[in-house]
Amino acid sequence: MKALSYVLSTIFAVVFFLLLLIFHPLQWLGLKLFGQQKGHQPVVNVMNWFLIKSLLILGVRVKLENKQKLPENTSLIFVANHQSMFDIPPIIWYFRKYYPKFVSKKELGKGIPSISFNLQHGGAALIDRKDPKQAISELITYSKRVNDNNWSAVIFPEGTRSRTGKPKSFSVNGLKTIIKFNPNSYIVPLTINNSWKVFKYGKFPLGIMSPIKIMTHEPIKVDALPFDELITQVETTIKNAVV
Repeated sequence: MKALSYVLSTIFAVVFFLLLLIFHPLQWLGLKLFGQQKGHQPVVNVMNWFLIKSLLILGVRVKLENKQKLPENTSLIFVANHQSMFDIPPIIWYFRKYYPKFVSKKELGKGIPSISFNLQHGGAALIDRKDPKQAISELITYSKRVNDNNWSAVIFPEGTRSRTGKPKSFSVNGLKTIIKFNPNSYIVPLTINNSWKVFKYGKFPLGIMSPIKIMTHEPIKVDALPFDELITQVETTIKNAVV
């Protein structure tokens, strides 16, 4: 199985990188001709559909289980556990009608075709983990932007990816800032399973034949509970569904 993964991983890497190269100028054109929401964002959505489908080269299917009716005409805050970079394309694609915007480390904002361009121009927060003052300022600006545009925030409170799938403790400061400036929003807990297995051997070869599943839990109004109780409930809900 691992021998096969070398072959499939090579093909996947070529396709994945080509997709990033192709969609980089398309994003630029969309942004310049039609603006962020009507031009740039649709290109980003389509790109992430292709990125999801490219995982089929590895025999990896992506499935969303959503039995919830998500609130509309208000900001949502998607809170999820974090297992790999392949957590991100499904969230962008499956929840595209809610305009999800990510909290990301600033290092990803440079040097990566398509991905860096989207982070720089698509409304994300690019935070410097070594500079708390910058991180707080960036989160405040981002949170206000989400609220003003009726977008949705996406945050992985673990901070870094779990390389074994086992959830890490949640850090609450970023989430507290987002809630403060989005007082009428709803938190939507998401549980992500199996995306860590794509990198179970490391960066190369990639893991194959392990389907990724994202589960949506019941939305919670941010003012329905005191903050500490709210976070405890969200964290428990997410982690209890991790396989």
